[in-house]
Amino acid sequence: MLDGRLPPGHRESMIPQKCTARFSTEFRGQTRFKDPSAGSGAWAFTLIELLVVIAIIAILAGMLLPALGRAKDRAKTMNCVSNLRQLGLATVFYVQDNRGLYPARLDLKRWPTQLRPGYQTLSILKCPSDLRREPARQRSDPKFDPDDALRSYIINGWNDYFQITLKISDLALVTGMSIPESAVREPTLTIVFGEVLTNEAAASNYYMDFLESNDRDVIWRNRHNGGGIRNKDGGSCYTFADGHAEYLKHRGVLYPLNLWAVTDMFRTNRALAN
Repeated sequence: MLDGRLPPGHRESMIPQKCTARFSTEFRGQTRFKDPSAGSGAWAFTLIELLVVIAIIAILAGMLLPALGRAKDRAKTMNCVSNLRQLGLATVFYVQDNRGLYPARLDLKRWPTQLRPGYQTLSILKCPSDLRREPARQRSDPKFDPDDALRSYIINGWNDYFQITLKISDLALVTGMSIPESAVREPTLTIVFGEVLTNEAAASNYYMDFLESNDRDVIWRNRHNGGGIRNKDGGSCYTFADGHAEYLKHRGVLYPLNLWAVTDMFRTNRALAN
């Protein structure tokens, strides 16, 4: 020790031995491990820290996924409104070219065929939220019958006009008849197109006749934004007689006004405000 040198035995004990395992250190009561291959100063996470990080990621995902789902539904709603706006414009052009008459009620060559010159593709007839698949021929055959195309929408049958104004209550007698544009006195508040339920019984209807209870068992009043068959949340999209289209909540279609009706008697009938 007098010459500043350590005794041989002590000097050998100070020499680091070759280590094949990870170095460890205590940090707040937890053992941290360091992998020598990771370089100087790089310490690995403890098991608890890894579990905390995973839990945080799971919480963030749980918060973000519903928001992403709502954003996706809103995008589909906007696309649905766009489809109905195109049908609205096609209807406006049809009325202008046909002496102010709306498409006639027919058993063949119904409104999808009558309006066909006014819209670009048959895909316009399908809402983006409709999960049904189009027939293969619809996508490949340019001459595919529009009446047979997959369809998410239904046109106003105007049955209150035929019953109140023309005194015809039997719908079989109005085949081939039309409603004139002049009979729709509030075009910005009168529905021409709405969304139809996708079950086979409802989807087979081309005309919405609320006096035949179609307001309950045929039209879909809450396809979008959280709605469903068994609740009254959300809403659906509609085309109006002036050609514009918009989203309306479930009850807003029949209350405070029945927007499917054109006669005063049925527009203000509160019995339909369900």
